[in-house]
Amino acid sequence: MSTEILLNGVENTLYIPLVARIYVSEKFPEFFYDEKALSLKQHIPTDNIKDNTTEYFHMASVCRQQTIDKKIIKFLEENNQSNVVFLGAGLETAYNRINNTESNFYQVDLPDVIDIRKRVLGNADNEKLISGDMFAFDWIKEIDTSLPTMIVVSGVYQYFDESKVIEMIKKMKSLISKGELIFDATNSTGLKLANKYVRKTGNTDAKMYFSVDDPKTLANITNTKLMDVDGFFDGALKHCDGLKLKTRIYMYFADKLHRTLVIHLKFN
Repeated sequence: MSTEILLNGVENTLYIPLVARIYVSEKFPEFFYDEKALSLKQHIPTDNIKDNTTEYFHMASVCRQQTIDKKIIKFLEENNQSNVVFLGAGLETAYNRINNTESNFYQVDLPDVIDIRKRVLGNADNEKLISGDMFAFDWIKEIDTSLPTMIVVSGVYQYFDESKVIEMIKKMKSLISKGELIFDATNSTGLKLANKYVRKTGNTDAKMYFSVDDPKTLANITNTKLMDVDGFFDGALKHCDGLKLKTRIYMYFADKLHRTLVIHLKFN
């Protein structure tokens, strides 16, 4: 497929995580390797993103997703027959990295994004693409909720008000009895830094609103069980030789000051 056809209608915001995965896969392949993302490199206009980002933000995007990947893999090991649902899927390539053909995978996003995803990433046999607003909950009708279900919301909740996110978690809990939720968050300080970065990439419309300073309080408010909370960067700090000093400092303090979090909630 030609570059022009493949990329027609794709917004820059969908590229930012892909460019990060390509960068880290090329520089630190023993730590993280995304073959699918690398296969798209020739089609992605990376210059603008590269000129307006830093190594830290590439690492933040990748380490967030790698932390989530590990939790999905553990869930799949414990639940052979199960569902994994990506809400706000974008062009995330976790399905390809995890490489599981036993469970059911669902990719949910707005219709224009799902159209792009199907064109760019395709559609595997055990992977269903669902068009729609994740807050409308029509996607739940497509899922066998009697099965253990892992819901993944990566790089999404930040763009919505806290009240909307909390209401959504409560609603999912009421509809998916065997459900678990994994999502990333920043604390209020981290949110300010993230907004500054997104503006720098030229996307002045993608302001972020939602942050989590106390995951236990969030679990109490949503009547869910807090399973664990992880930072992003421990593995990368140990295994990525060649990181810039500034990157290492930012990564260390992001985890130490809880500016970057992966939160795992269970509904029952």
